[in-house]
Amino acid sequence: MNNRTLIELLHGKGAHVGPEECVEGLTAESASSRPAGFSHSIWQQLSHMNYWMEYELARISGNRPPYPVHAAESWPAEPAPGDEKEWNLAVSGLRDFLGRVQLLAEAGPDTLQREVDAAHSSEAGRSSSVQAVLWQIVAHNSYHTGQIVQLRRALSLWPPRAGGDTW
Repeated sequence: MNNRTLIELLHGKGAHVGPEECVEGLTAESASSRPAGFSHSIWQQLSHMNYWMEYELARISGNRPPYPVHAAESWPAEPAPGDEKEWNLAVSGLRDFLGRVQLLAEAGPDTLQREVDAAHSSEAGRSSSVQAVLWQIVAHNSYHTGQIVQLRRALSLWPPRAGGDTW
């Protein structure tokens, strides 16, 4: 697949509604609800996506952020943001991170094929290219975007104004 496909999938084109549209129209209160049977709220899902995009973008830029010891470290403990401002900052962060991923996806082959150091000691001796890390970001976001859709459906908040499959 080419980078056009990566960019389209980053925004949900052709596969599902995009991450930005998935959180459209939600308030801090609605994003905080956690229906029975769900492990995380929409707020937690979004924060988790932002956490990993920030982490991977830092790695791509040559930084070495510490890898979480436990998966729980990449999830906010609280199901709700502190207030509407914190929710809006998380949504803005999502847009910013997606934009940064897109800019990298639009870069030339010198950038895309550049090696990125392994993230975790279990991956020692292996490296990935920038392009491979971008594909991982897209796959990870796709997974959690689907979870947000399920949460919104369970909360009777689906579809968003931008639309989305209802079947």
